[in-house]
Amino acid sequence: MKNQTTGKWNISVGLWMMAAFMIYGFLLIYLRDFAPGKEAWIESYNTGAHFEARLAHVHGNLFSFLNIVFGFLLVKLPLRGKLARWASGLALAGLLMPLGILGEVYLGLPPYFVLIGGISILAATILLGVGVVQMKSDGLARLETSGAAPKQT
Repeated sequence: MKNQTTGKWNISVGLWMMAAFMIYGFLLIYLRDFAPGKEAWIESYNTGAHFEARLAHVHGNLFSFLNIVFGFLLVKLPLRGKLARWASGLALAGLLMPLGILGEVYLGLPPYFVLIGGISILAATILLGVGVVQMKSDGLARLETSGAAPKQT
């Protein structure tokens, strides 16, 4: 079996980042429901830092999940070489978007990381789609005979 480290990195980083953004979601729930001064937090529900914090939580979990899915596909599909490495790296770089939102909220950083992350995850999605379209049908036949893909009847 060939070395599958490219996709495994996406799965691993995706799971860890998902756990981190889940914990962040629990913090947001605490701030909304239990923290002293929760009324002020609730009043700013759709504006300012609260709205941005929710965007970071949602996009962090979404992009983490996308990395898990991309990693799984890179491990299971016969995609190798530069295309696989670029798709993997761009998907990982996509995590800069939610981290960049947090950087804006808590550190006052400019939105560069948000833009880089958004463009990266989009490029990774397009690149992986191109790779799947370009897969040779003999690669799919090998997947079917190995039991990795369902056989069509």
